[in-house]
Amino acid sequence: MTLEIWRELPEDYCRQVEVVNGDIVRAEAPNRAHQKTGRRIADLLEAAAEAHVSQNGGCLDVDTDFDVVLWEFPRATIRRPDVALFDCAPNDLRPLPASLVKIAVEVVSPGTEKVDIADKKTEYALAGIPWYWLVWVTDDSVSMIKIFVLDHVLGQYVPHLELQPAEGETIVESLVRCRIDWQRLSDLVR
Repeated sequence: MTLEIWRELPEDYCRQVEVVNGDIVRAEAPNRAHQKTGRRIADLLEAAAEAHVSQNGGCLDVDTDFDVVLWEFPRATIRRPDVALFDCAPNDLRPLPASLVKIAVEVVSPGTEKVDIADKKTEYALAGIPWYWLVWVTDDSVSMIKIFVLDHVLGQYVPHLELQPAEGETIVESLVRCRIDWQRLSDLVR
């Protein structure tokens, strides 16, 4: 699968797959807790991005479950992070180039652990995405968030923070100053 062929496919089909080194890989539909976690993390990052832009200027956006081209050659790799914070881009820029992504977030689900913890972590680092967040959901709440920062010398992510649920909020200093509201990350499915 090349990027040109992928762009010609119906968007509904593209939402069901990822492309890894030119091969089409089926992307399983996430469960409700996974989806809600992604949406709530996106809300927290979006508030942080808006505060950052109002103080520093520029343009940042946050979205969920959309296509990012990590590289095109020698064989295309297109992934769908659960959440991403990125430099603003036109809506018709599809897939979004990894060079615009500042934070990629994956919600770890049973069956996706190897892909999220190893494969995507390595691929996002190779694509140069500065920050990578892994979010674990246990039962009906977020149980842990691991935040990694890209070490450009090593070409891989190094641990930055490991967060556990706490009373109130936890402040994360990365590209943006994000308030993790643990109350919002519990009672995910009603």
